[in-house]
Amino acid sequence: MPSPASLILLAVAAYLLGSIPFSFLVGRHYGVDVRTTGSGNVGATNVMRTAGRTAGVVAFLLDSGKGVLAVLAARGAGQVVAVQAVAAVAAILGHLYPIWLKGRGGKGVATGAGTFLLLAPLPTAVAMGAFAVTLVTVRYVSVASMTGAVLMAALTFVLGSPPPVAWSAAAVAALIVWRHRGNVQLILKGTENRLARKSRES
Repeated sequence: MPSPASLILLAVAAYLLGSIPFSFLVGRHYGVDVRTTGSGNVGATNVMRTAGRTAGVVAFLLDSGKGVLAVLAARGAGQVVAVQAVAAVAAILGHLYPIWLKGRGGKGVATGAGTFLLLAPLPTAVAMGAFAVTLVTVRYVSVASMTGAVLMAALTFVLGSPPPVAWSAAAVAALIVWRHRGNVQLILKGTENRLARKSRES
């Protein structure tokens, strides 16, 4: 285990990496400020809604990639899995509350998928499948995201992931559900946007 000071530095570095607002930057590249259009969320789904499918895919890959990079950096430095989990959570917190956008970030799904694809490959792969099935079935990205996050966290316990990974997955799932609380309210009101069947969601 690293010293407390080293652990703090690693967490800060992972947070700053996670704070890079790729969805915002991709949107700006396509002439859209995602903070003021669509749902106002700084995430890949809103990029897709407001700037098109290609832009959304690029934003998703970049947001996922920074999560992957945070874990790989900790792993490459020879850190134990507990420290890798700290880096993962720090990167996701950076995405949720980016310093560069005064704390106004996305909902953590893409970055979470990237980090846990390395830390818990099987639970994450199953959760991604559940996300896809749920999305096709109900066409609510928010419901699919929460379903995938909760299932991934549950499977880390069921399938015997290391405790630091399982508990960090549970914390991240709770954060993702919390960040979607507004979507839950919209669903209950019947005003949440559904994903279009044949074209990008308007």
